[in-house]
Amino acid sequence: MKTKSDQKVEISLEQFELKKLNRQGLKILVDWARKEGWNPGENDFDAFWKTDPNGYYGFYLEDKLIAGGAVISYNQVFGFMGLFIVRPEFRGFGIGKKLWYLRRELLLKRLKKGATIGMDGVVAMQGFYEKGGFKIAYREERFEGIGQETTVNQAVSKIETEDFEKLANYDRTCLGYERKEFLKNWITIPNSKCFKFTNRDKLEGYTVIRKVDSGFKIGPLFANNYEVAEELYKACLNSAVGKSVYLDIPVVNEGAVSLMEKYKTKYTFECARMYYGDFPKMAMDKVFGITTFELG
Repeated sequence: MKTKSDQKVEISLEQFELKKLNRQGLKILVDWARKEGWNPGENDFDAFWKTDPNGYYGFYLEDKLIAGGAVISYNQVFGFMGLFIVRPEFRGFGIGKKLWYLRRELLLKRLKKGATIGMDGVVAMQGFYEKGGFKIAYREERFEGIGQETTVNQAVSKIETEDFEKLANYDRTCLGYERKEFLKNWITIPNSKCFKFTNRDKLEGYTVIRKVDSGFKIGPLFANNYEVAEELYKACLNSAVGKSVYLDIPVVNEGAVSLMEKYKTKYTFECARMYYGDFPKMAMDKVFGITTFELG
């Protein structure tokens, strides 16, 4: 077979074998994401794998992975498609299109009838995803700030093991679906810090900041209101002084937009959250930062 860079192109989609990825295959996929500039964390793949070991598929050619993506099931009631990458030399042949539709059908079979599937689509691909049955719910913009020392409200503290059930319940309230398996791995990911805001033992918000390939990423940032969100954001800035700190916000949350403006952050990138099926009942007024474009 010859790739697109060759003078003569010969390719048949029948050459490719669809397989479920093993842990090493997922690691390769996340490494590709790093090369694409998606800026993942070095331990993201481990948290992703533990969340759903059956949630990753790809095309292989002569036992080598050439394209892949996630088809994550959250308790069969909500699905997410992410980490969709085709190796550069295999782009432009229709490989990605075929794999994307196969992944969508695979995920539908993994979910209960009528379950919703979410994904984050880059601007250039949104038209394609709409043809595949997805509808745009809201835009998401990535902003870059710089970590700095600042005074943080005493209501902010580190998340402890005994907080997990309360944290999971709050997370479900914000998202509209449960993701305990993901959450327990995400809040313990190496090179990360997790903060909560409590008022008289009542949880009013939480966030996670982790080391990524370049700088640090916050995600999620969930809070009852702007004031709580700002204190959690400040705690994150405190933990990465002098480093780039990234946050992906849903622009429908005006408080999140105002927060980025106040701290003079720089717009760097955008996607759109898209859904196949009914939009989940999210508490968007509490979502000041999404968790991850790869798994939702």
